[in-house]
Amino acid sequence: MIEVYTDGACAGNPGPGGWAWVVAPEGLPCGSGGEAHSTNQRMEIRAALEALRSVEGEITIVSDSTYVVNCINNKWYVKWESNGWRNSQKQPVANQDLWKPMVDLVKTRRPTPVFRWVKGHSGDRLNDLVDQLAVVASKGPFAAVAADGPVAAAGPVGPEPGAPATLF
Repeated sequence: MIEVYTDGACAGNPGPGGWAWVVAPEGLPCGSGGEAHSTNQRMEIRAALEALRSVEGEITIVSDSTYVVNCINNKWYVKWESNGWRNSQKQPVANQDLWKPMVDLVKTRRPTPVFRWVKGHSGDRLNDLVDQLAVVASKGPFAAVAADGPVAAAGPVGPEPGAPATLF
């Protein structure tokens, strides 16, 4: 089982946001990125989605976001799907552009990914690392965005390939 720690950060909420993921126990491989205009919840979802897209095999996503973990573990998405992607207040579910592909991956990937919550800012070394990487990513540079989506990648934020993923 591969453990992948994920986190999102926002400088203001909304504001510039960053996301990051790292593979335990050494923090490599890893990935990160950001958006010029985002929210903390959006970045938390994006971190988990990008980890699922990037890491093959039997995977546990470790997140300090109860929103992300509970959505998957408690299958909130089942109700959202049956309600046409509307929440209990009959409003469109926020961040559908991220939730839909993540739910598709969770439903189709074998073995099914596991999601586990970790308390944030509690001294967990890898949770602290992804938090720091997400904060760095929230400072940019960001991909240019056209009306039909991103046009240029911002490039990786974080350690160089082969370098240890430690910021502390």
